Amino acid sequence: MNTTNVALWKDRVEAAFDDRALLAHTDFSEAVTKTVDALDRGELRVATYNGSDNTWTTHVWVKQAILLYFAIRKMEVIDVGPFEFHDKIPLKKNFQAAAVRVVPPGTVRYGAHLERGVIVMPGYVNIGAYVGAGTMVDTWATVGSCAQIGRDVHLAGGVGIGGVLEPSSAVPVIIEDGCFVGSRAVVVEGVRVEREAVLGANVVLTASTPIIDVTGATPVEYRGRVPARAVVIPGSRPKKFPAGEYGVPCALIIGHRTESTDRKVSLNAALRDFGVSV
Repeated sequence: MNTTNVALWKDRVEAAFDDRALLAHTDFSEAVTKTVDALDRGELRVATYNGSDNTWTTHVWVKQAILLYFAIRKMEVIDVGPFEFHDKIPLKKNFQAAAVRVVPPGTVRYGAHLERGVIVMPGYVNIGAYVGAGTMVDTWATVGSCAQIGRDVHLAGGVGIGGVLEPSSAVPVIIEDGCFVGSRAVVVEGVRVEREAVLGANVVLTASTPIIDVTGATPVEYRGRVPARAVVIPGSRPKKFPAGEYGVPCALIIGHRTESTDRKVSLNAALRDFGVSV
């Protein structure tokens, strides 16, 4: 992609985000639509990985472009066979050419990108999301706006990956390569699940959820991040309130997948050895 064009789009999107009146001018509205077009093709991403220091960078202006896209789009009727939708954002198309499988009534919104080999069962992928090659979005799983899903990930039935669109500076939810997210698990508020981690069924992770490693002699607590290859299950810990002591939710790291083991073998071993429900 031409970096000069991208820099120009960025300048115009940022200007229009500060002054919506600029969207009346073609140069500014086209900068918005071209940015979303590039997202749809996978040429731009909401967030990118920095391998040198194991961090992610959120591209605020790209999220701003998505918000502006809603502002310039008009409501329209979308007919898909016997189904009718009424929305501002068109549906993604050309799955065959992209080597992607989408099972009816799975839905992918324009502005999301799916790499080759992705399978979307009757689930949902929202605008701005990126889903890596070989990943399975299982039945009734949802990938929220701007979420970044790695390669060879399995989002099991009913998984909820939260969308993080506003504020535009907020970090999206990130599920890295090789992760397994068990049935009805929920990951929201910009939580990062690092590569090859396993989340058991019904794990709920928010930015404030304590994620406690209980594998050592003393607990080690994380928030907003699941370490690479960790095996996580739902948990609770006691907390005193004026009305008494009650268990409040947390997540427990009960083991780790070994780095030397093949991903699929390691996943099976993790589920067997640690008794994680999926």
